[in-house]
Amino acid sequence: MTHDFDSWRNFSDSNPDEDMVKTISMHIRIPRVIVLLLFERLPKKDVKFTRHNVFERDHNTCQYCGKVLTRDLLNLDHIFPRDRGGQTTWENIVCSCIPCNTRKGNRLPQEAGMVLIRKPKRPKWRPFINISVSNHPHDSWKHFLDIAYWNVELGD
Repeated sequence: MTHDFDSWRNFSDSNPDEDMVKTISMHIRIPRVIVLLLFERLPKKDVKFTRHNVFERDHNTCQYCGKVLTRDLLNLDHIFPRDRGGQTTWENIVCSCIPCNTRKGNRLPQEAGMVLIRKPKRPKWRPFINISVSNHPHDSWKHFLDIAYWNVELGD
């Protein structure tokens, strides 16, 4: 059975439970399942071009040798060097370890005999809500969790 807020409040008055939220003016049962009937899509938002986000995109991994390092041992490298017209953009900046950056110097990777692990691109992260369910969800959840598992939209 589904309820709106007023009918749930009335139901809570007539059927008290040990799991109740108590306010000054009312007591409301804590629902076991909440069904979302309307969802306003979150607007797409560009990821800010920051050092932190470049490190996140590249997973703190040198994009030349593949070593995963702490951020104090990594720096940012312009694939196409700035003094040769390279821009400071998502597509031209990668994480590199200091030895690889020094080896590459003011050259293109292929001129230095180096290869990028993956081509850099602008990330398309989106905020998400992480809802975790305990290992022992309430029995009344099973039907909804089974439906959600099979019917949730994947990917974009």
